[in-house]
Order: sequence, then C-alpha cells, then structure tokens
Amino acid sequence: MKKLIYILVSLVVLGGCQTIDPFEVVNPNLSEEAVLGQPNSSQIWLNGIERQTAIAMNWLTIPCEIASDNYVNLQTFYNQFLDDLDIQFQDNDMNLAHRGIGRVRASALYGLSTMGPQDPNYSEETEAAYNLYAGLAYLWGGMYFRELPGEPTGALLPREDHFNAAISYFTAALDIDASNAAALLGRARAHYRLGNKAQAVADANAAIAADPALLVNANFDPVNAAGNRSGFNYTKNDLQLAIQERGNFDDLQPLPRLDFLDPKLYSISATEDSPIALMKIEEAHLILAEAQLSDGDLPAAQQTMKNIIALVATRPTATFDDSTEDRFERDPGSRPDTSAVVVDGKTGLVLDRKDGPVTVPTVSGTSLTDADIDALNTAEEALAALYLMRQEIFIAEGRRSVDMGLTWVISEIEALQNDNIGEGHPSTLPDIPPFIDAVKADIDAFDYDPDALTCTITVDINAIIAANATSDYVCPFH
Repeated sequence: MKKLIYILVSLVVLGGCQTIDPFEVVNPNLSEEAVLGQPNSSQIWLNGIERQTAIAMNWLTIPCEIASDNYVNLQTFYNQFLDDLDIQFQDNDMNLAHRGIGRVRASALYGLSTMGPQDPNYSEETEAAYNLYAGLAYLWGGMYFRELPGEPTGALLPREDHFNAAISYFTAALDIDASNAAALLGRARAHYRLGNKAQAVADANAAIAADPALLVNANFDPVNAAGNRSGFNYTKNDLQLAIQERGNFDDLQPLPRLDFLDPKLYSISATEDSPIALMKIEEAHLILAEAQLSDGDLPAAQQTMKNIIALVATRPTATFDDSTEDRFERDPGSRPDTSAVVVDGKTGLVLDRKDGPVTVPTVSGTSLTDADIDALNTAEEALAALYLMRQEIFIAEGRRSVDMGLTWVISEIEALQNDNIGEGHPSTLPDIPPFIDAVKADIDAFDYDPDALTCTITVDINAIIAANATSDYVCPFH
C-alpha cells in the first residue's frame, strides 16, 4: 500500500506547476477507488508527502548552497552558473525548485481536501501534519521566489502572499495542537520574513517553550532511489553526494572558514543517508537575537547569542573517515587542508582530513565563543556575528542564499505555459541585491599562503549584510 501511495504522489506533477490528474488511470491496478476511503490511507499519503519533501530538498538545497558563499562548485557535475550568480530562467535548477515546492504543496492540499476526510481512521495528528507541510511549501515559495503562482498555471503571487498562506496553514495546525513546536517555528519564520517582529518573537518564544530541542528532518531513502537527480523518485541525499560521497572529485568545496562544518551530510551507511533539518529550535533563538539587535538592546542580544552557543554544544556530532576528500582542486597547495592554517586570524577552522577520522557537527555548529560575543562593541558588529552564526548553523540546509537576499526566477517551462507570465516577464529576470552583485566575482574567493599557513577570506558577506541591514533585501527586522 505504501508503494501505491508513493506512485500516486509522484503523479501530482507540478513541473512549473502543471498538474496531471492523480487519478487518471494509466495502470489499471491504480484507481481512485483503490486508495480513497481505505483505512489508514491518510497516514500512508503522509508518508508520501514526507518522501516528496526529501525530493524537493534535493532540488532546493544544492543551488542555494552553490549560489552562496558556503560552497564553490569545482566540477560541472552540478550547476555551472550559480557560483557567479548567473541566474537564468532556462536553468533546469530553477524549474526543479519551482516544481519541488509545487509538488509538496499539491500533495499536502490533496491530503487535507480529499485523502484525509475519506479515511475512517483520519486523525487530528495527520491533519495537523498535512497543514504543516502545506505551510512549509508556501513558506518555501516566499523564501526562494519573489513571485510564484499559488496554483497550477495561476496568477503570480508576491512572496508576501505565500508567507501569509504559510501562516494560515501553520495556524491551522496549531488550532489542532497549540503546542506544535514545528508549526510555531514555521509561523515564526514566516512572520520573520515578513518583518512582523512582535509576532515572530511571540512564536519563537512559544516554540522554545514547547520543545527546547526541536528538530524536524527531511529523511532520505537511498535504497529505493531511482533515476537521476531530476527525477520524481530520486530519494538519495544529492547534496551529501556532492559534498562527501564523490570524494576526490572535489565537487563542492566549503569556504575555508567553514571547513570544520563539512561534510555536515555524510554517508552513514549503504542504506542510510544523512537527513537535512527542516525545522530546528536554533532558529527561534536566532530570531530573538535579531529582534533584540533591531531594538538596540545589544546586551540582551549578546546573552541570547551565548544561549545559542550553549544550545549548539548539546547537538550531536559524528566521527568518520573523510580522507578521500581533497582540499586542493587538483592543485596542491591552493586550498587549506591542515588544522595548522589560521583563517582570518582564527585557528581550528580547518580539519586534518588525511590524518584520520574527523568529527563534524551533524545538526548545528558554530565557531563563535562566549569571548567572541563579549568582544562585540556595536550593533553592526553583533549583527554581522549573528549572520555568521546563522551561516554556520544552517550550512547545507539551503538557507544561506536567502539570508543574502538572493531569489530564484520563474522557470522557462512555467513562463511559456502560463498565460500570466510569458518570456521576458520581470519574474523571469534576476534581482540580485546591489551590494551582493558588486562582490559576486569574489564571493568564494580567498588568499592562501601554504608556507605561512594563513588564509584570508576576500569578502566578508556577513559584514556586508550587516552594513546593508536597512535594505529590503536582507535583515527583515531592520
């Protein structure tokens, strides 16, 4: 039965957001009657939504990590353009991102409207989960796109509409269970992105109270993955493949100051891939700290940032052999690969991968210490440190490009089939923050002296974000 539901979920195809009727029978063994109304069908449908969420994460995380300063793409196996912020509507990654969001949304809404109500065993818990995933899909729509249709080939809706829809669905989940920490945190993020400071702070505090260790993951299924990364049934963690499993191909290499966090995603076993966090409670504390800084309360923000450091210290790590990875782009001496390297005046940011097993945070990590936080003298310095903390905590989760103010464009497939768009529409053209555009050639750049064992990052994106905090592109509370 589970396999049947996965097949049905895969038929809800939103390739820009075009839809194929999930009950248009191709195989005579698949029909509406075979699924609807069957006991526990709503739970099995939820399993399919969770599977589709993992597929969508494959389509969202890799372009976000490449476009940011987290990783540089050294091979053509992955996107060749996004390192230079060459964001094109013909790029298949734009279509996949759009499609992934649409598929999760359509699957969740179908669960709410049809699959759940006809299941005699439909539970409030499952209904709340459907609302949570619908909220997540709309949240993604607002995070990653300036405009996006809210339904197949529908009118373009501004990101504010997607955030408000996310708030509605998270609220529906909370109407069922007021202590649903994931829904509280999702709603806090939507309010945060809208700049609704009071509401975001209230939900962030409520989420912390409900579950101070909240962690909700997208879980992958390497055993049953089929096809390639563009396929509807590719359920292997593709970012894990890029940053760890392809080893000395050196596909995606981290910024040297983030080396100690890589690979956050690693091959646990032949049958188990690393999950990727969808929601974790660190975000609630980060929201609180940013709100305090926007209020001019530096001491309170510093204490909250110390609380985050303490929380991160409780998160798990993994120790494993990562010696197949290189750090020199086939050019020995060009990239830091020893813990003796000092990066921007700080030690301990680069691991010794060739000398034995490495230990890496698997949920959250940060290089910042309480002493670093105490040394912050101005709100702008603190905001830059907070965004460094966000960068480190959310690495490999598809979040950094959003913090940088980057958004994706409507894909060519959607533009050409949707009468509301068409080729040349503004939504098909990139909108890069001018302060990021000015340094885009150096986002991943650094100077490394292998003799002196010193490394200097060329541009500090976190300082640039803090200096431009009042821009509409970044720092929603400012």
